[in-house]
Amino acid sequence: MKKLILDGLSEVEKFNKKELNLLFTEHHLSHAASAFFPSNFQTSAILTIDGVGEWTTASIGLGEENVIEFKKEMHFPHSVGLLYSAFTYYLGFKVNSGEYKVMGLAPYGNPNSVDTKRYIEAIKTQLIDIKEDGSIWMDQSYFNYVGGVKMIREKKWEVLFDLPKRESEGELLQNHCDIAYAIQNVTEEIVIKLAKEAKRITGSNNLCLAGGVALNCVANGLLLREKVFENIYIQPAGGDAGGAIGAALSISHQYFNEERVIGSQEDSMNGTYLGPSFSEKEILAMNRKQKAVATNLEFSEITKTTAKALTNEKVVGWFQGRMEFGPRALGNRSILGDASNPEMQQKVNLQIKYREGFRPFAPAVLKEDVQEFFNLEVESPYMLYVASIKDKQRMQLPENYDELTLKKKLSCERSTIQSVTHLDYTARVQTVDKKTNEPFWNLISEFKKLSGKGVLLNTSFNVRGEPIVCTPFDAYRTFMSTEMDLLVINNFIYLKEEQPYNTNKWNVQFSTD
Repeated sequence: MKKLILDGLSEVEKFNKKELNLLFTEHHLSHAASAFFPSNFQTSAILTIDGVGEWTTASIGLGEENVIEFKKEMHFPHSVGLLYSAFTYYLGFKVNSGEYKVMGLAPYGNPNSVDTKRYIEAIKTQLIDIKEDGSIWMDQSYFNYVGGVKMIREKKWEVLFDLPKRESEGELLQNHCDIAYAIQNVTEEIVIKLAKEAKRITGSNNLCLAGGVALNCVANGLLLREKVFENIYIQPAGGDAGGAIGAALSISHQYFNEERVIGSQEDSMNGTYLGPSFSEKEILAMNRKQKAVATNLEFSEITKTTAKALTNEKVVGWFQGRMEFGPRALGNRSILGDASNPEMQQKVNLQIKYREGFRPFAPAVLKEDVQEFFNLEVESPYMLYVASIKDKQRMQLPENYDELTLKKKLSCERSTIQSVTHLDYTARVQTVDKKTNEPFWNLISEFKKLSGKGVLLNTSFNVRGEPIVCTPFDAYRTFMSTEMDLLVINNFIYLKEEQPYNTNKWNVQFSTD
């Protein structure tokens, strides 16, 4: 690894290798630093939970000023993250990227069914033993990730759950939904126990959370409601990508002892808008090269035109300023739709994202309007909390709702913001603050003037198997390759019907992974 780094640096410029120190942070120190140092807490308990880094799979620490001290660790092969990934594999999704699909599938499970209760019991008695401090012991006779090439011993799982492993494109049965519910339920129990142990050890009223499991926003929402801690901060890039921030901050504060500046803002992540932006000159160059037809407008006209299109059931690709860092599109590289349109969820899933129809979408709501729609007492700028829909926004479900098939459940109208309301009356909320993202805030405000609702469906600007778009060309390519109606890149607006559409050129075959 050192040689690779030094060779890479040599390609940039000449330097004296003897005078260069290469510094390495431990994996979970990077996670802990990524959450604590950007937070506005002087002191805080720190909880990191993931698959594995070196030998650690979860850690409890205490952050004070410039120093992070670990108090307790859980070690490989016993891991909450790997347990969840094992179920991701069993349910036919891709490990290390499909875990959020399991989380999205869980609300389709029937919590009162005999099968669901049997699955929870099997997990807690056969697969794992949950200790009071939140640590777990995993029976490795059921798993194969230590020395094998698969996550699980499939035959043993099929006997345990009386269900064959689902193939990646296989039909989703109610049993699959019930198993997703079961592992989500067990994971939430473990996370709450770990949080209570962190509180017991540190005595802090604050908690910083990172690691891949920190992106389980359903568990985060429960942690918030349980009020184990008065204040919670979660690193928005909680997975391994966020470790880059943590490594840099750890070295800065703990190795070089640089002073930590804590501001009055929620954190120092700048809304995660840390990526590249593109000038008007670069956008014009892309337009010329692709023969794209665009209109350059004042931004006030951009918001009015886009808001009107959204009220007319159009789907919009929205590209502004600096790209988000992390897994969530937060209004700078987003696909947007009218959250109150009952058809929008299926339209965006099947015709634009080319992904499974059951996948939920997040609402982007004006910070000042969040209480109108959601039971959420804190800000959620990074889509890291799942909250329930207000009773006044809900619609009555049929009495036999739990017994309905997955497809029939999808067709049941649940709320006034149907396309962002999940099966259990919840949503992964993004609160939009004018101070953090004024262009996006202005758009939602303009939409509210026309529709009466300050909330939009917001999903990442990409299709299944592709990364979120970064450049203007990425955005235009995806726009032309899908059934999106309108594209906005900074002050340029593109209408699909005005483009020189070349079927062969834009017939992109997207991955199904």
